[in-house]
Amino acid sequence: MENELNDPNVPVPDELQSAVTITSLDRIYNWGRRSSIWPMVFGLACCAIEMICTAASRFDIARFGMEVFRATPRQADLMIVSGTVTKKMVPQIVRLFNQMPEPKYVMAMGACASGGGPFKEGYNVVSGIDKFVPVDVYVPGCPPTPQALLHGLIKLQQKIDNQSIKAVRWYGQNASEAVPIPVLGPDLLDPRQHALLAQQAGQPGDSAETLEA
Repeated sequence: MENELNDPNVPVPDELQSAVTITSLDRIYNWGRRSSIWPMVFGLACCAIEMICTAASRFDIARFGMEVFRATPRQADLMIVSGTVTKKMVPQIVRLFNQMPEPKYVMAMGACASGGGPFKEGYNVVSGIDKFVPVDVYVPGCPPTPQALLHGLIKLQQKIDNQSIKAVRWYGQNASEAVPIPVLGPDLLDPRQHALLAQQAGQPGDSAETLEA
């Protein structure tokens, strides 16, 4: 802990080395968050089996403070999208993401969640969950091993370490906007692209609410 939090630019008398630590607000805040990330219980396909294996004693995910898997998005701050993302499942994933409180992060685990994997050309598979929700860390593999998932979690911790309270979106003056839930019809429709779709179809552009209705 001392190596992570100490500021070497501020000298501390030798007699106080064991009792005093000089640090910054960003460093102590990020250290607390990186050491208590709560993933959401959320699996789609075979990658979820590897995620479950990571919770076994052999890998000891508790070393990173991430062993508390939550069963509700309102108590989680990390969504691990593990498995093949079908078009039928995307609206539910976006809805769960919107229910997660800030700060929140998304990890795409495996080739399917990252880019479609071997089902990329399939009619019912999305070519990457990052087309709908912002992804912070990609874990390659088909499926990735538990060690690869742990490496991805370490990369997420490193990203948190470099964040500043002044720059993160959840402390801004404007509240973070929810991601529009895609409309599942003959294909997935993004409400944010309704005006463009209406223009291409030669129809007058209506509001996104009309499309959702």
